[in-house]
Amino acid sequence: MHKLMSDSDKIKIISSNRKANFEYEILSRLEAGVVLTGTEVKALREGKVNLQDSYGRIKNNEVWMINSHISEYRFGNINNHEPLRSRKLLLNKREIRKVKQQLQEKGLTLVPLKMYFKGSLVKVEIGMAKGKKLFDKRESVKKREVERNLRRL
Repeated sequence: MHKLMSDSDKIKIISSNRKANFEYEILSRLEAGVVLTGTEVKALREGKVNLQDSYGRIKNNEVWMINSHISEYRFGNINNHEPLRSRKLLLNKREIRKVKQQLQEKGLTLVPLKMYFKGSLVKVEIGMAKGKKLFDKRESVKKREVERNLRRL
C-alpha cells in the first residue's frame, strides 16, 4: 500500500542540467515520473547520470526522454541496463496534450532540467525551452560576470 506524499518528504537532487539554462530560455517547468529498471535506480543512487545532451520527444501520445545517460550499475550482471536507452516519462493526458500543443505551435524544445528522488520515487523536472541565439548567450555571460563582481564588492 502506497502512502500519499507529503511536503515533508525529502527531495534529493541526483543531477541537474546546468548547460540547459545557458543554451535555452526556460519558459515553463513540469514534474514527471520516469519508467526505470532496477539497475538504473541503483546507478542513480550512486549519482551516475548525465542529462547534458538529453531532450524530450512525443511518440504515440507518450513523452520520452532521449539520450540521457545512466551508467551501468557496477554490481549488475547480464541483466544490466543499456546506458543510453530512451526512457518513458509519466505525465497525465492533459499535461501531454498541453506539451504537444506547445511543441507544435511555438517551436519549443522539451529539455530535462533536473533528476531527483522525491521520497523513494525518481522524478524529472522538464522544461519547455526556447533556444537562445549567440548574442543572448553573450548577454547572459556578461550578466553573470557583473553579478559575480558585485558579490565580491
